[in-house]
Amino acid sequence: MSIAILDFGSQYSQLIARRLRELQVYCELFPWHTEQAIIEAIHPQGYILSGGPSSVYDENAPTLPEFVINSGLPILGICYGMQLLVHHLGGEVAASDAREYGFTTVTVIEDNALTTRGEHQVWMSHGDIVRQLPPGFSQTAASQNGIIAAMENATTKVFGLQFHPEVSHTSGGLQMLKYFTHGVCAVAATWTADKIIDDAIHAIQTQVGDKHVLAAVSGGVDSSVAAALVHRAVGPQLHALFVDNGLLRKNERQQVESALRNQLGTDIEIVDASERFLSALKSITDPEQKRHIIGETFIRVFEEYAQSIDHAEFLVQGTIYPDVVESSAPDRAQAQRIKSHHNVGGLPTDMQFGLVEPLRYLFKDEVRAVGEALGLPHDLVWRQPFPGPGLAVRCLGAINRERLDTLRDADHIFREELVQAKLLNQKEGTEGSAAQAFAVLLPVQSVGVMGDQRTYREVIALRAVSSDDFMTADWARLPHDLLARAATRIVNEVPGVNRVVYDITSKPPATIEWE
Repeated sequence: MSIAILDFGSQYSQLIARRLRELQVYCELFPWHTEQAIIEAIHPQGYILSGGPSSVYDENAPTLPEFVINSGLPILGICYGMQLLVHHLGGEVAASDAREYGFTTVTVIEDNALTTRGEHQVWMSHGDIVRQLPPGFSQTAASQNGIIAAMENATTKVFGLQFHPEVSHTSGGLQMLKYFTHGVCAVAATWTADKIIDDAIHAIQTQVGDKHVLAAVSGGVDSSVAAALVHRAVGPQLHALFVDNGLLRKNERQQVESALRNQLGTDIEIVDASERFLSALKSITDPEQKRHIIGETFIRVFEEYAQSIDHAEFLVQGTIYPDVVESSAPDRAQAQRIKSHHNVGGLPTDMQFGLVEPLRYLFKDEVRAVGEALGLPHDLVWRQPFPGPGLAVRCLGAINRERLDTLRDADHIFREELVQAKLLNQKEGTEGSAAQAFAVLLPVQSVGVMGDQRTYREVIALRAVSSDDFMTADWARLPHDLLARAATRIVNEVPGVNRVVYDITSKPPATIEWE
């Protein structure tokens, strides 16, 4: 029992899937031009059509696959998806002089299956409007500008919303999606952590068979949960490897080694490859180059290590869905690549391993739920996220040991202050706490005065965000006195730094990491 989401290039397409997963509904997101057989393989009980940047009347605009309409299944069109239904079924869509972007009030004027009567605050993002509904449809809501904001064909169970129910700004949006999935489509709420684990173990056993598997573990929640899943599936066939790439946080190698040996129930081999990584990254300043170099170097280290364990044929990676989304090729509908992740876009084409990625289509909160269901310790499951490329994407500009040490010390101070203030625990944190926090070293020098002497040193930027799924994030409103203490300590205790700034940009438009 599932829902198929067709992606027409909206920035919110992945958020639709995220919301349905909250409702414990299994769903998959497909580019709009995906072959019918691939989509029908998940046995959908309904379709959702996402928004998108195109106009339905453009010459090369994405079209509605005929098999979707012919399926006879319930369909929900959102924004462009609604306009596409109108255009395909004989209505009229046109450009509007009264474009609506951001918060808008809509009034539900007719009883319907998705929304309750009355006024609702919703999130709009469109320049085209529906001028004429297709035969058999009725208008169920109007915006404050008088446009058709929602439509329904009760007989065919086809619906359209001009606004975005998947965005948290839309009041009651999750309930609307629940009415569609649980009510209209009759999809049961079966997508639970236990179900995910059972499915993953079966898939791993089918893929791996009796072959050896090498797990790349970093101590982070993603790689740890992935390794724990594989260990439960194949037991002693798993060999866990932790690679010290010289890009770790302060004292991280020792902490990870101690934690993982006790928590995964399997031996951890530690390989110090820091010199190899830093030599490969010497003089490299472009972040995409950094990611590709790190990705390839990791693979080469794993390939060499595999020779000592009877030629392991598979490599486990903690790739999660946001990694895949941000590394998507430009032909994913009309979306664009944001950045390559070292474990997605940075892998060499001649890699000798088959990849085992049991978390590839899970969001961060789902990964944590699986980790808890597997019995992993709370401190590991809710550990601070840390990017695969490590400090390479937080040390902007050229990388060397001196700059990395500067960054490590500043980052340690900032996180230490947050821990002492009990503001660095996503699950149980108080208001204003941070789901993720770190320091960034900028390739910028500024003038300062220390001890009556002129200084010319580098700048540290502090970044702290609140987020549930890390697909979107808001900057954390940390107490000013905490920021003041952290800045004072960094300037006084970290050589080479004389200025500290705080990043107050949300995601979007920024990403959480700086590179």
